[in-house]
Amino acid sequence: MSRTTKLVAVAAAATLTLGLAACSSERDPGTSPTTAGGGATASGGSGAGGLIGIAMPTRSLERWNNDGKHLDELLKKAGYETSLQYADNKVDQQISQIETMVNQGAKVLVVASIDGEALGNALEAAAAKGIKVIAYDRLINGTEAVDYYATFDNYKVGTLQGEFIKEQLGLDTEAGPFNLEPFAGSPDDNNAKFFFSGAWDVLLPYIESGKLVVPSGKSPKSNDDWKSIGILGWESTKAQAEMDNRLNANYQDKKVDVVLSPNDSLALGIETSLETNGYKPGADWPLVTGQDADKANVMNMLADKQAMTVWKDTRTLGDQVALMVDQIVNGKTVEVNDTETYNNGKKVVPSFLLPPQVVTKDTVQSSLVESGFYKASDLGL
Repeated sequence: MSRTTKLVAVAAAATLTLGLAACSSERDPGTSPTTAGGGATASGGSGAGGLIGIAMPTRSLERWNNDGKHLDELLKKAGYETSLQYADNKVDQQISQIETMVNQGAKVLVVASIDGEALGNALEAAAAKGIKVIAYDRLINGTEAVDYYATFDNYKVGTLQGEFIKEQLGLDTEAGPFNLEPFAGSPDDNNAKFFFSGAWDVLLPYIESGKLVVPSGKSPKSNDDWKSIGILGWESTKAQAEMDNRLNANYQDKKVDVVLSPNDSLALGIETSLETNGYKPGADWPLVTGQDADKANVMNMLADKQAMTVWKDTRTLGDQVALMVDQIVNGKTVEVNDTETYNNGKKVVPSFLLPPQVVTKDTVQSSLVESGFYKASDLGL
């Protein structure tokens, strides 16, 4: 069996079986194959395919532990040696890790960047040695030394959140007005602008018409102003503090009806703030959006503290990236499906986009459990 054929088989099997341990060892950050604090080199398989470097941003978010481990296992099983590194959300640390991978002779680098503007020099050194670079889920900007990009349709993520709010509040039929508090993601994450733009293109017309109002005044006038409400590092505690401030300053005599949260990490902090400030599920709890289907947030959906999450089955992203790595190493045509959208300031990066989907309390079982992403018992179902 060729390595490419083997990789396709491994990826297909992994997609079917990964979720069997989704909330036990497979989704436990402590069982990731690298050591805490920086990520020791992990190698496996025969190494016949050469070294593949995997640079992940942090262990502090559940999804990056899952993404790193899944891709690492796929490549090892296909006969590659891997170096899986986590950079603790420290840009200098990620640059150092990439430089080490380059010096070790990696054939391909898979990079989920912390700061999409900061990696140019390190990646240009990689390109000088003929090392190909795949940007993983986050576009790397300002350099020609990025060959491919694999992600979900991030504008669509925001569109799904905006459309959900529109439909649930009945913005085309109900009188309103409704009190909205919008949040955006980390200003150094290129994806955050796509999430916000997708949602804001749906919601801004209702703000301009007065159907939605933003009592805090934290209402960007256009998509380009999204960083004004961005939460650095996607940190739950920072989102909680910001929501506390908005509620204390603007909601003494009114209630918030809806919170646009671009992901689950921010939603978790927002939901903690709401609870601390006396909001009660089933009574006056606002509609809160999210993204990633993190376990704590799925549990909050089941407890009526979060209305929805946009699920990006990152197992399929790992499968696609592993296949792209193998196509690069073997000199084959690399599969992409978008050659127009993602301009990084130096080039349009050939991309492969995967579709996201909305999950609500009513579809947790059919979407997340039946797919094997979670066990029913782990969610109390």
